[in-house]
Amino acid sequence: MKRIFTYMKKYKMLFIIPTISMFFLIGLDMINPMITGVIIDDVIVGGEFHRLNGLLLLLIFITLGRAVFGYIREFLFDYAGIQVGLDLRRDLFDHIQSLPFEYFDKTNTGEIMSRTTRDVDNVWEVVGFVAGFFLEQIFYVIAATTMMFFINWQLALICTLVFPFLGYLAVKMDRNMSTAYEEISDQDAKLNTKAQENIAGVRLVKSLNREKLEKKKFRRENKKLYQLNLKRNNILGNFHPKIEFLSYFSTILVVLVGGVFVINEQMTIGSLVAFNGFVSMLVWPMRFLGWLTNSLSRCNASLKKIFKIMDEVPGIKNPENPVSPERRQGAVTFENVTFQYGKEKILNHIDLEIKPGSTIAIMGATGSGKTSLANLIPRYYDTSQGQILVDGVDVRKQDLQELRQSISVVMQDTFLFSDTLLENIKFGSEEAPREEIEEAMKDARVYDFIQEMPQGLETIIGERGVGLSGGQKQRISIARALLKKSPILIFDDATSALDMETEYQIQKALNKRGDITKIIIAHRISAVKDADEILILREGNILEKGNHHRLINQKGYYYNLYKNQLGDVTLLNKEVI
Repeated sequence: MKRIFTYMKKYKMLFIIPTISMFFLIGLDMINPMITGVIIDDVIVGGEFHRLNGLLLLLIFITLGRAVFGYIREFLFDYAGIQVGLDLRRDLFDHIQSLPFEYFDKTNTGEIMSRTTRDVDNVWEVVGFVAGFFLEQIFYVIAATTMMFFINWQLALICTLVFPFLGYLAVKMDRNMSTAYEEISDQDAKLNTKAQENIAGVRLVKSLNREKLEKKKFRRENKKLYQLNLKRNNILGNFHPKIEFLSYFSTILVVLVGGVFVINEQMTIGSLVAFNGFVSMLVWPMRFLGWLTNSLSRCNASLKKIFKIMDEVPGIKNPENPVSPERRQGAVTFENVTFQYGKEKILNHIDLEIKPGSTIAIMGATGSGKTSLANLIPRYYDTSQGQILVDGVDVRKQDLQELRQSISVVMQDTFLFSDTLLENIKFGSEEAPREEIEEAMKDARVYDFIQEMPQGLETIIGERGVGLSGGQKQRISIARALLKKSPILIFDDATSALDMETEYQIQKALNKRGDITKIIIAHRISAVKDADEILILREGNILEKGNHHRLINQKGYYYNLYKNQLGDVTLLNKEVI
């Protein structure tokens, strides 16, 4: 809970002003029972009716004052809570954006979503309402207890005997509830993940007729959450009745013992009524003790989860004194690069020089390290050994934003946002003029099919491009990369869903951009045969290297792959000649 105060300090006046209003409110409430006691003793019993009007006016004044100070307290506490929630959610999201790919490889989406939504809401609720209410009840208890001792210290002493027992129950309940809420928060994240995965993959679920099995999995996780909530309710049910009993028991003591004091003329009826009014002020916070503890425990559990993410130190950081290349031209050099992910070695001592404006193709079986090699260039991951130079400067010494701005990537898993086609294409190049957008669209072969869409570029596509074919989504992502006009362009199996003719047309458009260094990862010979150099990777090592003709002549992996894909050996012989 301590770390949340750093956020609250920023809005200290929004907390100070309602706190002052709260003190005035409590002060006015302390006067109320005393006036009631005077009306009973002096006006009703004593017959001093001339004082009634003044006392009633005072009560009206107190009521108006309570309304004004109550509004200030309520509004500003809520406003401050909203501001703290806004800042916390923003900082959490900003920090999540700074985390490397490796973090997202091991953390599910549902957990992250739970932290940025429900957990932040739990904190906002406490900061904006519960904390102020809790503080208010503490001062009510102190003020009301003081007034009770002022009226009759013997009766006050008897009444406050229950306080230590209430405190013990509250502390014990808080400890049990904190543990329960941590478990609920974890299970809630699992349930969110299960729901998110099934909603995102609903077409796969239906196509494989897995609805019943997925329902069963969801119900199992939902049942676990139900059981944890039941466990929490059992804790609350175990402690809350005891707290309620002790709260009302103090009222019973006041009536019984206070009545005896009135009969023995040790206190007046008005004093007993006033005393009972102060006891009511104590009973109210005691009754809400369970709810307050419940809310604070939930908030504490949420804060632990939130700050656990915010304490994640990004493995990929900007250097303190970044070095920029003299000129961005697209040269890439691998010097003895080894990459290990966890305990698995992905790349082994790779040496590679890619000249500016050249086209390099990378092929190999699944798991050979193709994508990993490409991911090291924009520094999505860091090398375990060796270094990668982009335009003569180690990528670890370059400014991350500057480095990644110089590289366009079309990823293997095409991602489109639930937005217009135009916004998806402009993503990363917001200021691009219309002519350049149309040029990128034509080069990526998306111009014609977009013109046929209901609203053209303003057509809103569904989540992740639902409603578009795989080839259409790939072409949109290619247009997005081309529009960025970066000196380095990486295609990670970016044309796998395209027909041969469309792939050929896109390759022709890429060849026109001779000033761009192109790194193409592909499985089809047609996508790589025109490259300046082709790398064949196997188990993280370069198995073969050379242009199309040289690799055909070697009659190794590439030769066999060509033969398997085209199937006509006579074409091979003609092409080699």
